[in-house]
Amino acid sequence: MLVGYGRVSSSGQSLDLQLEALAQAGCEKVFAEKVSGRSTKDRTELADALDWVRDGDTLVVTRLDRLARSVADLHQIIERLTAKGVAFRCLNQSGVDTDSSTGRLMLAVLGAVAQFENDIRAERQREGIEKAKAEGKYRGRKRTVDPGEVKALHQNGLGPAQIARQLGIGRASVYRALAA
Repeated sequence: MLVGYGRVSSSGQSLDLQLEALAQAGCEKVFAEKVSGRSTKDRTELADALDWVRDGDTLVVTRLDRLARSVADLHQIIERLTAKGVAFRCLNQSGVDTDSSTGRLMLAVLGAVAQFENDIRAERQREGIEKAKAEGKYRGRKRTVDPGEVKALHQNGLGPAQIARQLGIGRASVYRALAA
């Protein structure tokens, strides 16, 4: 059985093209989600797909970066599929599959390239933030709680849990504000 998996990074993006391609490829069951691909953590549909596939099935994605952005995650997923007797195929990157030695080589190379691109993007982002900080244009995220307000409430006899409830914040935020 062909089982499809589709993913986009944000709710503003559409899964329609991936779902259409997976249907045209003959996928009888499709798992899809809108969540970042930087990690396999919190990707419930991917976890469900990996749990659902059985010996003899093939997991199908449209592009390799829809499945994983790091070589470690990619290898972990492929190892899990292989242990279950499940093949893997990528539609838009022909030759990327687990059915042949060449396909497995292509899988490893493209996985390394995807991780390289991710690393380069993060490096450029860090460089941009450092430059903006040096120019005084970047100050980080605005505080969500005023430490003075938290301290005043605490001095008036409220405990951390009460302060957190009153301000609609977590207790950890209360403790950080009190320590500031």
